[in-house]
Amino acid sequence: AVCFLHSYANPQHERDAGERLRKALPAVYVSLSHEILREYREFERMSTTVVNAYIGPKVGGYVKSLKSSLAEIGFCGDLAVMQSSGGVMTPEIATERPVTMMESGPVGGIIAAARVGRALGFPNAISFDMGGTTAKASLIRDSEPAMAPGYYVGGYSSGHPVMMPVIDVVEVGAGGGSIAWIDDVGALKVGPQSAGAEPGPICYRGGGAEPTITDANLVLGRLDPDDFLGGQMVLDAESAAQGIKRKIADPLKMNVTAAAQAIVDIAVSKMSLAVREVSVAKGYDPRDFALVASGGAGPLHVMAIARELHIPKVIVPLFPAHFSALGMLAADERHDFIRTFYADLGAVDFLQLERAVVEMARESESALRRQQGVERRIHLDLRYVGQEFALSVPVAPKQIESADRRAIRAAFDRLYDRRYAHHSPGEPVEIVNIRLATVGKRPKMKFPRVAATRKTAPSRKVEAYLGGAGRAVSCAVYQRDQLGAGTRMTGPALVREHGTTTVLFKGDVCSVAKTGELVISVRGAA
Repeated sequence: AVCFLHSYANPQHERDAGERLRKALPAVYVSLSHEILREYREFERMSTTVVNAYIGPKVGGYVKSLKSSLAEIGFCGDLAVMQSSGGVMTPEIATERPVTMMESGPVGGIIAAARVGRALGFPNAISFDMGGTTAKASLIRDSEPAMAPGYYVGGYSSGHPVMMPVIDVVEVGAGGGSIAWIDDVGALKVGPQSAGAEPGPICYRGGGAEPTITDANLVLGRLDPDDFLGGQMVLDAESAAQGIKRKIADPLKMNVTAAAQAIVDIAVSKMSLAVREVSVAKGYDPRDFALVASGGAGPLHVMAIARELHIPKVIVPLFPAHFSALGMLAADERHDFIRTFYADLGAVDFLQLERAVVEMARESESALRRQQGVERRIHLDLRYVGQEFALSVPVAPKQIESADRRAIRAAFDRLYDRRYAHHSPGEPVEIVNIRLATVGKRPKMKFPRVAATRKTAPSRKVEAYLGGAGRAVSCAVYQRDQLGAGTRMTGPALVREHGTTTVLFKGDVCSVAKTGELVISVRGAA
C-alpha cells in the first residue's frame, strides 16, 4: 500500500513510486492511494488503501479461479461482481479495487427492494432484511437507495475506516439465530451473540443449547415444525421449549410462552431502532415509506415492526429468502470517483470545477463495460465554513455549466434543514469534494405476472401466539405458491412458503399483486 500525503492533489510522485515497486517486486500486489481514493484526509485514505492491498491477492486469486471454473462448464455470459455502492463491476476492476466489494452482500436486497417498490408504485421504501445473524435496514427515496461516504470495518470504535461510497445500511445483532440470555442484573437480552449455522438454534437438532429467536417463534406456533423449508427439515419443538424454560423462563419466573414472546418483543424493538436510524434520524418520517421485508426471518417480524412505527404498507416480495441474489441480477454497472476540490461556493471558479468533472468523467469511461446509455450523477460535498463534516448534495451538470451557485446553495440548505431541522442561510458554504457516479444501465428486469384467482381457501387453521392478551388465536394458514393475483386475506393468518413465513396480525389486510408480491395494509397505521 502506497499513500503519499498530498497525492490526492497531484499523484505523480505516488505514481512513480508505484511503477518502481512493480518493477522491483513483480509478484507483489501494489495499491496506490490515488487510484483507490483521491480524497484528502490521509489517515482514512491510507486505511482504505491498506485494506485494499490486504484483501487484493486473495480476491484476485478467487476471481481468476471463478472465471476459470465458469469457462470449464461452458458459461458464456458476462461475469459481474457486486459492489457496496449498489452497482456491479467487471472482474478486472474487482481485482484492482476489491475494497469496493466489502459489505456488498446485503446490498443486493436493497437494490431489489427499490426495483420492486417502484414497480408497485412505492418509490419511497425502507428495505428490511433479517437473516440468521443480523437484521439490516436501508432507506430508499425516489427509487434510489441512500448513500453513505464510507464505513468502518470492525466497528466505529476500533475498526478500520474504508471511505468508499456505500449504500447506507444500519445493522443490528438480531437474526433468527440470535441467542436470548440473561445478564448479570437479571435482564433479558437478545443478541448480538448468535448460534450461527453450526450448531444453530436448539430446534435444528444440531447440538445447539442456547435459545434463539427461531426457537421462540417455534414455541409461539408461528413456525410449523413439520413444514420448515418445505418439509425438508423437521424442527424439534419440544427441545426448543425446554431450552427456553431452562435458560429464560425459570430464572425469570415466567411461563415458557411468555418468555418466548418476550424474546420476540425485544428483537422487534432492536430492529425497530434500526429502521428509525435510517429514517427518523435522517429527517424522514417512516410513515411516508413502505416497508419491504426480505431474508429468511424478515416476513416473520416485519408486521410487528410496522405496527410499532405506524408504517401503513408492508411488501413481502416473491422468494424473500433469496432476495439479495435477485437484486444482484438487477443491479446496474456502476463506478464511483471522488476528488477533493476545496473552494468557497460563493467565489468558486466554475470553469475549474467543470474541468475537474470532465477529467473524472474521462477517467470513468475506461472502467465501464457498457458504453451505451451511460448516466453520470454528480454530487458536491458541501458544508458551512468551520464545520468538519459535509453533506453530499446532488448537482445537475447544467447548474455547473451555468455557474448557478444560488441553486446549489438552495439545495444544500434544504438538505441541511431536513437532516438537522434548521439551516443558516447567512453563513458561507464551502465545497470539499466532487463525487461522480458513472452508471452503465443494464436491461431492466421484468417481473412475470402470476395467474389470477378470486379466492383461495386456507389449507388449515392452527393455534399461534401473536402477542396481545397472551392467549393463542386461531390463524388461517395459506400456502403462498397457491395464492394467485388478486387474492385477499385478513389476519390473523400465516402465509407459509419454502424459505419463510409471513405473520399477519388481527385486522391486517393482505392482497396479492399482479406479479405475486404480498402487499399488506397494517391495521391502525394509516
